[in-house]
Amino acid sequence: MNQQTASVTEIARDYYDSKDADNFYAAIWGGEDIHIGLYDSERSIKQASHETVLHMARRLRGLKPGAHVLDIGSGYGGAARVLAGGFGADVTCLNLSRVENDRNDALTKEQGLSDKIAILEGSFEDIPANDAAFDIVWSQDAILHAGDRGKVLDEVARVLKKGGEFIFTDPMQADALTDASVLQAIYDRIHLTSLASFGFYRRELEQRGFSEVAVEDFTNQLRNHYARVKAELAERRPQFEGKISPDYIDRMLAGLQSWVDGADQGHLAWGVMHFEKS
Repeated sequence: MNQQTASVTEIARDYYDSKDADNFYAAIWGGEDIHIGLYDSERSIKQASHETVLHMARRLRGLKPGAHVLDIGSGYGGAARVLAGGFGADVTCLNLSRVENDRNDALTKEQGLSDKIAILEGSFEDIPANDAAFDIVWSQDAILHAGDRGKVLDEVARVLKKGGEFIFTDPMQADALTDASVLQAIYDRIHLTSLASFGFYRRELEQRGFSEVAVEDFTNQLRNHYARVKAELAERRPQFEGKISPDYIDRMLAGLQSWVDGADQGHLAWGVMHFEKS
């Protein structure tokens, strides 16, 4: 792992291990998920986040009892518990945050799924698994944090079986964006210099021997999600006194508004991307 990649990994780990971040994500998402949801007029953040998992799972032809799934950037393990408990898969969660992994472990034990879910602490730039070990690689809104996204895709290609499926989501910049500086507030918040794009993932995965199954553009849901989270955080702010620092909440509200603004201005993208390893 090069110095830049290591630095980005350490920043992400330290952030997600912090008390403020853990309390925020656990409270706003209901303790199961940390990713963008698929909303209708009635769904809560928790329900919309769960709907994303179901939507992705239903796309996978290889998701069946006994299928070996790797979830990279697994967060609190909500997706893994759906894949294991609802579809019978054997899931390996790979995540760099010890705090999130501890919550994942506790929830997995509570739901009686410890025999179906393994939890590993580590980085998806260096996946601790043998070649061709998995039928499916899954990821939700995590690869943006990578210091070297190409290395992540190299690792996905390495650990996935021939004919295996890679399905993922990621907050991205729009393919048509020509002036990256318009997203500087977002880059500064996540300590990165760029985001990927639909075009980036299509090109890079094709070069690694993947064929596209489907790419669904749900950019409107990115906007819906960040606006909903911002509104709920502002409304529930008094409940977090003593649990989440006021400074963290202020920064989070400003950051969430940056995502909303970027989406409104057509600078961002988000969707479900589904590929097969040839």
